[in-house]
Amino acid sequence: MASPPSPHLLPSLILTPTFLLVLLLTQTITAQSYSNITQGTTLTAGSSTSSWLSPSGDFAFGFYPTDAQASLFLVAIWFESTSPKAVVWSAKRDAPVRSGPTLQLPSDARLSLKDEGGNEVWSAGPANASAAAVLDSGNVVLTASGDILWQSFAFPTDTLLPGQVLGQGSDLRSQLTDSDFSGGRFELAAQTSGELQLLPLAIPSGNQYDPYWSIDTNGSGFQLVYNESGSIYVALTNGTLLNVTMASVYSTENFFQRTRLDPDGVFRQYIYPKNGRATASWSSKWNAVAKVPADICHDLQSSGAGSGTCGFNSYCSSGGDQSEVDCLCPPGYSFIDPERKYKGCEQDFPPNCKRYDPAHFNLIPMDNADWPFSDYEHYTNVNEDQCRQYCLEDCLCAVAIFWDGKECWKKKLPLSNGKMGSYIDRRALIKVSKTNNTSPLLPSVVVKKERKALIQIGAVLLGCSGFFNAIFIALIITKIFGSRRGGSQTFQPQSSMSEFNLRVFSYKELEEATDGFKEELGRGAFGSVYKGVLSSYISTNIAVKKLDRLLRESEKEFINEVRSIGQTHHKNLVKLIGYCNEGTHRLLVYEYMRNGSLMGFLFGDIKLHWQQRVQIIFGIARGLLYLHDECSTPIIHCDIKPQNVLLDDNFVARISDFGLAKLLRADQTRTNTGIRGTRGYVAPEWFKSMAITKKVDVYSFGVMMLEIICCRKNLETQIGEEEEPVLIYWAYDWYKDGRADLLVENDKEALADMEEVEVCESSVLVHPRGSVAQAFDAEGDSDAGRSS
Repeated sequence: MASPPSPHLLPSLILTPTFLLVLLLTQTITAQSYSNITQGTTLTAGSSTSSWLSPSGDFAFGFYPTDAQASLFLVAIWFESTSPKAVVWSAKRDAPVRSGPTLQLPSDARLSLKDEGGNEVWSAGPANASAAAVLDSGNVVLTASGDILWQSFAFPTDTLLPGQVLGQGSDLRSQLTDSDFSGGRFELAAQTSGELQLLPLAIPSGNQYDPYWSIDTNGSGFQLVYNESGSIYVALTNGTLLNVTMASVYSTENFFQRTRLDPDGVFRQYIYPKNGRATASWSSKWNAVAKVPADICHDLQSSGAGSGTCGFNSYCSSGGDQSEVDCLCPPGYSFIDPERKYKGCEQDFPPNCKRYDPAHFNLIPMDNADWPFSDYEHYTNVNEDQCRQYCLEDCLCAVAIFWDGKECWKKKLPLSNGKMGSYIDRRALIKVSKTNNTSPLLPSVVVKKERKALIQIGAVLLGCSGFFNAIFIALIITKIFGSRRGGSQTFQPQSSMSEFNLRVFSYKELEEATDGFKEELGRGAFGSVYKGVLSSYISTNIAVKKLDRLLRESEKEFINEVRSIGQTHHKNLVKLIGYCNEGTHRLLVYEYMRNGSLMGFLFGDIKLHWQQRVQIIFGIARGLLYLHDECSTPIIHCDIKPQNVLLDDNFVARISDFGLAKLLRADQTRTNTGIRGTRGYVAPEWFKSMAITKKVDVYSFGVMMLEIICCRKNLETQIGEEEEPVLIYWAYDWYKDGRADLLVENDKEALADMEEVEVCESSVLVHPRGSVAQAFDAEGDSDAGRSS
């Protein structure tokens, strides 16, 4: 892979942490002009009231038509006063709505998108917001008492605006095409591991391939900042700033600006003059003042997987300026879909090696072109004529690459990562048909003879008696289903699992998907979890839980887990895709959560914002409510802790790992069993020989809720330092003294929202149904709780 371009250090710009903090506060609303949107207001797609404007009229928020007929709409934010208009943010962009749906601002100021039947299909913001506004910055905010509770700037799609920050764990994803707003083939990811990367993606799964541009911050915390002066840089936590675009700074007073990850994979910074708008255009290359990478055709070269910048069997060409990348088909090929060039090119002649005749073909030379992969033969010490001959005589050879007067590679379809440019010192020899007939490999007379024979056979079958037809059909069905069973006789799925619509995997399939169980994501009491990739399945990224022990109890837990999770479907639970029960192998296959566990965002260098943490608390609570009260068979998790809460791409909390769950029958509300769980989260009931109910999960959730509020571990000892008090005792003592603010004393966002902090804390420490409250009962249970 080509080396990523090196970032540029801004000269003489090393800032103190205090000054950097001030510099990064780019999302404040105090200096912006805005007016509240009236609660109860409704927008209707396709009507005269389909959007709200910012005070200046420069931005609009509402229903944006995605086609010329205005039959499909996106919930979006766009530049309203430019021509053409330009979308800068959208919700549910993979599923535009038809005219008729409404976007409402109910009395609780939560944005709510409803379909024609009145069913809510999308919402944004907490239920306690009191106002909404479209700002002149292009940011849509929901507020309460002047504080932002939700903002579109925190959930970018493919565009950043001046004043916007992309934090670690966030990303931009390009549109599929300029006319198709759905998620595209490229991503700008601020990785939690410490890199800012541009990566190609697989469609439709979104699987990431090798990055083609990156900035490595050496594991330091960072943010990508597009400041209100028009500069774009990476700000490290130590105060260092790394420039990203190296563009001349254009005044935001004189120019509208946006930086967009375009459908061709290039991250471009655009300007649009606020005067002379009639001659300006967002798509003009003059208006693209900077970009990374400098030449995506040159820089994007994966390790072999994926098609590259353009689609399979095509090649990439660029002039090195700010204009769009050009994807072209080689001679003898045409685009599968000219409107969606990313789908690639196909041969104008269908191959048929059974009737292959080299005399029907020529090789057309293309200088300075190459497809670096897909080669299957390599010859040395040959001349160009020999290279041509070797390819012509081989039916599988689609292209031959000749280099250095002596090297020859034969390549087969599909061709990937194709590119053309002066930096490529190679000659491509493209195999094409001489005749340009529809099928030079399959003469029409042969087609007619075979078609006539099939018609004759069909006529005979139709003329036979129903008895012989039935026998013939039965033989075909037996053959089909017999061949399918033949490849899967080494393992038998549990007959009771078919009703749960789970996929049955073979052990070999999962071994290949995980590259021999190479990348371990985590380890638990019953086994390890590995990352995997299934290229043939829509959920490409998977997490495979491999149960290492083969004791009877382990197999029982495995069966319980498959049965329980197979019946659970909730947005705050990790989805089980399938399982393997082959011989001695017991494995569970889950959807992969790229952001990992909640623990990494509570106790590491990168902390989630207060409102993100509040939404995570709500999400976990909803998931537990579903497990306890809404499942057809209620489930006690028994091991609620941050490690077992995963975060999806949008930082939505997803409860995982029901391997320790004890199922409750519909007529059973409690059960006695051995102690389960993790030290620090185990409820007092476990130590008192009391009946175990769903309240043990409530206690564990309460402990974890305190950790989320305070971003501090419940049990924590620093080596070489005095042991800190147990979090629940410390929190309870301060809460009794009326000093709940000390629990979040270093969190400015939480301190600005003390009402919600106190609600969260009181629900943990004094709620009558919570096991945590029971542990601190003034009548004496506190000692029992502390002894646990």
